[in-house]
Amino acid sequence: MKKYFSSYWIRSAYYTFLQRFSLTFFGFMNFVLLTRSLSKTELGIWALFLTITGIFETTKSNLLKNAHIKYAGISTDNKEKTIIASSSLLINILITLVFIILVIVCSQALGVWFNAGPILAQMLKWFIPGMVAMIFFSHFESIQQSFLDFKGGFAGHFARQVVFFSIILAYWFLKIPMPLTSLVIYQTFSMIAGTLLIYLFTRKYLEYQFKASLFWIKKITGYGSYIFGSGMVATIYTNLDQLMIARFMNPGSVAYYNVASRINVLIDIPSYAAADIIFPKASVASIQEGKEKVKYLFEKMVGILIAFTLPTAIFIILFPRFVTFIVAGPSYAAAATILQLYMITGIFRPAQHQAANLLNSIGRPKIVFVMNVFTLMALLVINYACLVRFGFYGAAIGTLIANLLSFTAWYFVMRKEIGLQLTNVFAHIGGTYKTIYAKSGNLLHGLIRKKPQ
Repeated sequence: MKKYFSSYWIRSAYYTFLQRFSLTFFGFMNFVLLTRSLSKTELGIWALFLTITGIFETTKSNLLKNAHIKYAGISTDNKEKTIIASSSLLINILITLVFIILVIVCSQALGVWFNAGPILAQMLKWFIPGMVAMIFFSHFESIQQSFLDFKGGFAGHFARQVVFFSIILAYWFLKIPMPLTSLVIYQTFSMIAGTLLIYLFTRKYLEYQFKASLFWIKKITGYGSYIFGSGMVATIYTNLDQLMIARFMNPGSVAYYNVASRINVLIDIPSYAAADIIFPKASVASIQEGKEKVKYLFEKMVGILIAFTLPTAIFIILFPRFVTFIVAGPSYAAAATILQLYMITGIFRPAQHQAANLLNSIGRPKIVFVMNVFTLMALLVINYACLVRFGFYGAAIGTLIANLLSFTAWYFVMRKEIGLQLTNVFAHIGGTYKTIYAKSGNLLHGLIRKKPQ
């Protein structure tokens, strides 16, 4: 145990959890302020904008980040690390240019398709400078993690969130109207601030040489192509409810789903943090120590994550209206039922997140891609049928059904690939609770003994 949860795990978990927590916390606080500053239609359009730009950022990251970390992390040659980083940066630039061209050409059509009018197209075009800044931000973050350093990534993300939150808070406090295009400009400004800060932490790893090679471009894209596709499909899958509601209803209805999704994502903080931490270690373990160690890492991590997720999910399932009222106010009460349905699958999401991440780390991205494509197709069909049958809540009901089917399929895949045993996962869940109980008891006993007589 000590060997696999040594200082690396403590150090990386600390910064990665702080990063994920700050992203979710400030994103959540921004959302709380925006629900009280924007109309439901404006909030729905803002959610669509974040979904579209999020698909771009996440899929690009999935293509480059994992491959960069894997190859640079296992290389002991600094010159080779520089070539890998240069090749990754070149691909990053080219993908961003393609997306910028798509925004210029297709943004107007997207606005019409999602019933958002011309404002969505304007927002996407105003964010082009932000996309350019994202090139360097994501590149510096990949370099950091390839050296098993998570401090700079946390600092950069924290700066982005604090700057954007401070501006929104000032607008809300001063009761100044907040145009959607201004929000986009401020988001770009916060991205630039985060990029400058993460650069300060990353410069010690930089060689300031550009030596891209065709060999490494092919190798990175070859490794990352399935991950790129999987990431895009998974991101669309995650946001498909809001996209379909916008298409078949209106952006105002998206606002209710966005409220539920924002609350829902809170319980995913430990899961995403764990994915960032376990990826480099699982990559090495798969090569040096074999399937048994990979199986152990997966089962233990999933067990710990579910142990932390379960109490929060149960509380929200029991009191969805209370949670919705606290977050978004009384005007979003209709989101409570959506939230309740989402939280049922929230209990199992850590297992699915870790399964996809682990298969990517041990060189099985094709399986992840195929699984994600089939689950997206199933969700499209099920959501459409449920929207026709149940109307406003149809997308939430369809998402619940599709996620339960997806979880079942992922279980059998992991059982085949690494020999997953649910009994071991349950044992780790129980062990986590026993550890927490014992530690809490010892702490309480220590406090009682120290109490002055």
